[in-house]
Amino acid sequence: MSQRLSPGDPAPDFTLPSDTEDEVTLSDLRGRKVIVYFYPAAMTPGCTKQACDFTDSLDSLRGAGYEVLGVSKDKPAKLAKFRERDALTLTLLSDPGLEVHRAYGAYGEKKLYGKTVEGVIRSTFVIDEEGKVELAQYNVKATGHVAKLRKDLGLA
Repeated sequence: MSQRLSPGDPAPDFTLPSDTEDEVTLSDLRGRKVIVYFYPAAMTPGCTKQACDFTDSLDSLRGAGYEVLGVSKDKPAKLAKFRERDALTLTLLSDPGLEVHRAYGAYGEKKLYGKTVEGVIRSTFVIDEEGKVELAQYNVKATGHVAKLRKDLGLA
């Protein structure tokens, strides 16, 4: 099981390809607050709902100083189709080897339909301007999560 992160922990740095094949490095965003969320698979109902909710809130989140990065194990080409199909405006990152998922504790054992399975744990992290974890949320729900996160951040 991957070690879970807690507020105050340094956020593991990473460089991942985006849906446009550009590389995004977390430490390049220092000085800004970053929301990094992990989701199981592009173009599935729950993940689509969550990505659309983040897209709908993106202007106000950016206005409050937050950048949003969505991370999945999908390849950049599938992420590009996801962006196009659902008119997503947030940055989508590809982690097919799951190294970043594991570094954040967003991959491991979870319950699915009453069974214990290994897979992506839907998780969200808020990283402060210095690169420290401000908020770590595991096993979040796809529906209503962005509204709850906005409330937790005092943006509701």
